[in-house]
Amino acid sequence: MTLPHLPLAVRVVIGVVLGTLVGLALGTAEYEVLGLFSYTTEDLGRIGLLVVRVLKMLALPLVLFAILDAIARTEVSGRMGGRLILICLMNVCVAFAIGLTLMNLIEPGESWHGKLAELGGPDLASPKQAPPGTTLSPLQNFEKWIPETIVQPVAEGNIISVVLLALLTGAAIRRARRTSAHAAPIETVVSFIEGAYGVLVQMLSWVIEIVPFAVFGVLAHVVGKAGLGMFVALSGFLGVILLGFALHALVYYPMMAWLVGKKPPRVYFGRGANAIVTGLSTNSSLATVPITLGSLDAMGVSPASSRLAACIGTNLNNDGITLYEAMAALFLAQALGYDLSIGAQFTIVLSSLMAGIGVAGIPEAGLVVLPLVLAAAGLPEPVVAAVLPLVFSVDWILARCRSAVNVMSDMLVAILLDRWSAGDVTASRER
Repeated sequence: MTLPHLPLAVRVVIGVVLGTLVGLALGTAEYEVLGLFSYTTEDLGRIGLLVVRVLKMLALPLVLFAILDAIARTEVSGRMGGRLILICLMNVCVAFAIGLTLMNLIEPGESWHGKLAELGGPDLASPKQAPPGTTLSPLQNFEKWIPETIVQPVAEGNIISVVLLALLTGAAIRRARRTSAHAAPIETVVSFIEGAYGVLVQMLSWVIEIVPFAVFGVLAHVVGKAGLGMFVALSGFLGVILLGFALHALVYYPMMAWLVGKKPPRVYFGRGANAIVTGLSTNSSLATVPITLGSLDAMGVSPASSRLAACIGTNLNNDGITLYEAMAALFLAQALGYDLSIGAQFTIVLSSLMAGIGVAGIPEAGLVVLPLVLAAAGLPEPVVAAVLPLVFSVDWILARCRSAVNVMSDMLVAILLDRWSAGDVTASRER
């Protein structure tokens, strides 16, 4: 008889509880093991931080191959594709407006002032300016995104450059498949991309399995050093992000579905409930796609619009991830005392958008790419490594909310696409 495999959320909670208890019990005292070597809770924290390093190592190649795989294997007309992108951009702009407004008005990171210094050293307590080189000039930003070599984006961890490289490569592969006289080598490249993506997802699934141990180690260190005061401040982080999710998913989505898509809330929520609950439980908008298609069919949305939004558009409809990434980065920047200008916040927003597109539908996607967005915000790497496991301690809650928001975004995009297409049919008949 084998024990049932506990869900990741349950294991993370167990890691939080055990890490907290061990930290309270051991404190900062030094203990010897068999008289051979000594250890403290700080050593447990260092071991836990190794998991963060592995996540960061996998993030960029995962983004690259996720986009390549999506572009190489999907077909969509230019007209419908343009509409899809327009609707997705509108939704994500609203998400960012909500997130940035909440973070700049409430400023929940202010309650963490001085606490990060306990993790990363006294030099982190002093106020800092926005990351150097931040600008609103489109030309200067574009220059930073164009690498000098093909390996430079991955080597330097530049997620925006990686996404642009993936888009260019994916478009070239699709073009070559249609026009090349030698189709077999091109199909080999496509098969390689699909296989590499599958391998990276498998590697990621292994790393995700040990995240609870990382949470245990880092919390044992933090609680042993700073006590439980850190978690009082963490409640502000959790609360403001959940508020952002609620405003976007429970107010904006049903309003647009009703006023524009002509689907009242009782239809949007009632017939979409199966998909929303499945997204919450599976923590993956991609795994929820079959349920999403069924829910859209029950709403009376055409199969063409449903498949475009839920199967292809799921690589773009990631409002939950992008909203979370931007708000988390701003929270930690506030905690460090950064004076973030509009230009700096624009950089964070764009990085969050690119990260959300790159890892669509993957469980714990927001957790994987968060280090990249924090780096784009100019946060010191030692602090990023130290605070991420703290964020992970409540990420099991936020991750499921992100997936539910992404599923609701898929449904809204399908509804709006279908309404737009119906308008075209009506207009053509009137002519």
